[in-house]
Amino acid sequence: MKAQTTLKRLAVGPPKSSEDLEETLLRKVLALPIFASDALSSVAYATQEILLVLAVAGTTALTNVVPIAGAVGGLLAILILSYRQTVHAYPNGGGAYIVAHENLGAYPGLLAASALLIDYVLTVAVSIVAGVDAIVSAVPGLATLKIIIAVALVVFVTLANLRGVKEAGTFFAVPSYGFILSIGMVLAFGFSRCLDSCPMAESAGTGLPVESPLSPFMVLTAFAAGTTALTGVEAISNGVQAFREPKSKNAATTLGIMGAIAITMFLGISLLARLTHVVFIESAERTVLAQIAHAVLGGGPLFYVVQVATAAILILAANTAYQGFPRLASVLASDGYMPHQFNSLGDRLAYSNGIVILAALASLLIVIFKANLTSLIQLYLVGVFLSFTLSQFGMVLHWRRTRESGWQRNLTTQAVGAVATAIVLCVVVVTKFLHGAWVVVAMIPVLVFLMRSVKEHYDHVGEQLAEPARRPHDRVPGNQHMVILVNQSVDGATARAVGYALAIPGAEVSGVTFSAGHEREWNVIAPGIELEVIRKGGLKERPLLEYLHKRRETLGADDFLTVVVPEVLQRRSLMEVITHPSVHRLKADLLNEPGIQVLDIPLHKDEVSGDIGQEARRPEERYVVVLLSGVHNATLQAIEYAETLQGTETKGLYIAFDDEGVDDLRRRWEEANIPHRLEIEMSPYRDVGTTVAEYVRRRHADGRSRVVTLVLPEYVVEKRRHQLLHNQTALIIKGRMLLEPDVVVVSVPYIVEG
Repeated sequence: MKAQTTLKRLAVGPPKSSEDLEETLLRKVLALPIFASDALSSVAYATQEILLVLAVAGTTALTNVVPIAGAVGGLLAILILSYRQTVHAYPNGGGAYIVAHENLGAYPGLLAASALLIDYVLTVAVSIVAGVDAIVSAVPGLATLKIIIAVALVVFVTLANLRGVKEAGTFFAVPSYGFILSIGMVLAFGFSRCLDSCPMAESAGTGLPVESPLSPFMVLTAFAAGTTALTGVEAISNGVQAFREPKSKNAATTLGIMGAIAITMFLGISLLARLTHVVFIESAERTVLAQIAHAVLGGGPLFYVVQVATAAILILAANTAYQGFPRLASVLASDGYMPHQFNSLGDRLAYSNGIVILAALASLLIVIFKANLTSLIQLYLVGVFLSFTLSQFGMVLHWRRTRESGWQRNLTTQAVGAVATAIVLCVVVVTKFLHGAWVVVAMIPVLVFLMRSVKEHYDHVGEQLAEPARRPHDRVPGNQHMVILVNQSVDGATARAVGYALAIPGAEVSGVTFSAGHEREWNVIAPGIELEVIRKGGLKERPLLEYLHKRRETLGADDFLTVVVPEVLQRRSLMEVITHPSVHRLKADLLNEPGIQVLDIPLHKDEVSGDIGQEARRPEERYVVVLLSGVHNATLQAIEYAETLQGTETKGLYIAFDDEGVDDLRRRWEEANIPHRLEIEMSPYRDVGTTVAEYVRRRHADGRSRVVTLVLPEYVVEKRRHQLLHNQTALIIKGRMLLEPDVVVVSVPYIVEG
């Protein structure tokens, strides 16, 4: 455990407090490299994609690269203006998803979200692979290692982002601004030399056969290919909350700066490509930008400076997705469309779960497509332009509804953008469908279906937790029936379990074992208490479950049947779960049984005394703490259970990461007329396990005369796949409590029906 923690700290740094969240907000100078790196870097290959399409029509068709680039630049300007309006209209972020969801409806919103999520995964894959291509252009001998280099770079960028948003921005600022300066240098050298006589690219004069005559549709296809320069434009609108105050103003300003730089670089590269007569085909050794740089800089050290800067920005362009994907996933999780884990901040105040999932999916794509840029780009633009189109049409309806100052001008801008992006979307789907775009077209509705299913599950859980028929209104404690499991031997932990159970007034206590050889020792620590042998042999789940089912049938609806599991730990480490899995698997399986609670009494081998009779003494002080996430049926059931333990003191405990929601929880606790004190423990580092451990330590339990019982309400879903949709907080706490001496943990399952 310590080794794992040390390694984690070396990789991502020490945890940050929730109070430091304000300090992580970005100034414009850092926001630009974080959110604009994708849009800026795409100019490195957008011109190349236009030339690749035009090459089919022969060498003369390449003259169309400049007017096509001009049209792309115009569309980019429209989108920049449009998204500047969006960040002012929706200052809480969410981008295309929020705009489409609020103005077009739930399903268009999910379409936009699905397209964006897929787009972000592809952004990482495409950016990293494009960066590797730039490296290979400078060092062709590395071509055979492209996949390995690409995946290694994904890991590198992932670790940088896990360290935090601000840290990532500081780290990526130099490469981003270095790329801008290097492209500025290429443009300055190129156009100054063209005042006299333009240098020729290494591919100039290469003849291309006319495979297909130039047609309006081919020009439109080349235009669609060039719109790769538009990728990443929406990222700032998704991450407005990451900016310092005034958030919307700073986001809009950054967006405008990004647009001006991107359009200038893209049009400049396209014009130089024509002036230097670059000819590009898929098998070319050098990229278009590399050929231009080589021609205008003479292939000296400055050429390699440009290649390094290009490779760096292309690799780090993935950072835009590392900001967009986790933030969008967080918004979706807040709305119930994605697992709640995506809404949790990690140690460094970054959405770590989203970052890791993004890295895994991008790496998988890189391996599947063998780090081939052209193949990956075929998948790229469908999601981009679907989200663009839905966002634009959503904003058109927004301005029609609100009619705020300047709404007619804004509506016109959005309408032009909507029509243009819709046309490009249709062209992209038609021209790239058979080349791989069908994968994205097929995946988007699948993702919409999955998100809708997640929402339905969470809604169903919420209904179950609020179901009046399942609400224990009066919370009159039922009878407590405790069955102590004797597994391999009657030991100190067994004796502790007997003492604990006998300390509960009115509880019915019995034992169950798989071996008749335990009866003599059992009678020493539990004289007069029945020990039933259900089957000879080792730990068997089925015989035990059959026995418990029969016991449950004899009890009333208000009675509790608790299985007490004593265990002697060889080490206070999570390795105990791995080395002795059968007991922990049994405890997990018992949670799925209706009407059965599981109470765990762990005891370290060094704490076991030689006198098991002494271990069986009843503790004088028993503090019962109910850990809760809210006030609902599962909590009320756990409190009812806690009351049957009749402890010296019973309390509710809520772990808060910040002040949000605390007042509402206190109000609901009071409205429920719960006759126990509610305590709030702040966890500024968002580590529930550690916070609970620190809380119970302050009770100074010794396991013999003073015991702390932690009662955990747990949701139990009937379908195993639904378990992935819950935070597993109880599992984390139970694992953490294995490391804490003299703490008893009891799981009170709340079965989610259906």
